[in-house]
Amino acid sequence: MARTMARYDFRSPRLYVDQPLQAGGAASLDEAQAHYLRDVLRLKPGDHVLVFNGREGEWRGAVEAAGKRSMAVRLEAQARPQEGGCDLHYLFAPLKRARLDYMVQKAVELGVARLVPVMTRHTQAERVNVARMRANAIEAAEQCGVLRLPETAAPVALAEALAALAPERLLIFCDEDAPIADPAAALAAAAGAAALAVLVGPEGGFAAEERASLLARRNIVRLALGPRILRADTAAVAALALVQTVLGDWRGGAG
Repeated sequence: MARTMARYDFRSPRLYVDQPLQAGGAASLDEAQAHYLRDVLRLKPGDHVLVFNGREGEWRGAVEAAGKRSMAVRLEAQARPQEGGCDLHYLFAPLKRARLDYMVQKAVELGVARLVPVMTRHTQAERVNVARMRANAIEAAEQCGVLRLPETAAPVALAEALAALAPERLLIFCDEDAPIADPAAALAAAAGAAALAVLVGPEGGFAAEERASLLARRNIVRLALGPRILRADTAAVAALALVQTVLGDWRGGAG
């Protein structure tokens, strides 16, 4: 972790732009980004910022005025190359607004590559604002120096989500009735799996037929999360941290 912090510039403002990035090019900022730099941070032309697009690393550039209300960043040099990270999907029963925001932010910080809202029998939230999820993912990536922005999928039914998982992708299913009480030991038994998916269900639990479909899947690990009952957003952080530690890109101090 110390190596990651040492190579990251915490002092410069950092923005996500969905545009190609190359030395000598320019990245146009939207109105909200221009307002933030000009009116909140009081930056002036020539001041430095960092930009990233989730594909081509992080770039250092200088602010340019592009009009009365417009701004751009003239790209100077790549500050950090793009990183890959763990092939980790996060499937979750959506929560209500503030807790869903928190869950998405923490999943991004913990290195998730894909976010998949899964609708179950006992899911609390009837609707999912995918645009808001993506905005939260972008904000978390901007604030925490994350280079890879996870894909944000549209909500799907649990059966559809399970059917879409490739057979070789290991599904790690948070289950309080898991046969192995030690979560690290349960994950260690699956060492070598490259493609991973973590599933955290609703706080009301899975319905009987949902549990049956999960347990029928061959490539699965049932993960207990200790002796205390955890809220779904807390369970997400605990499960993703465990998976990254034992199977993911935290091994050996990576990333």
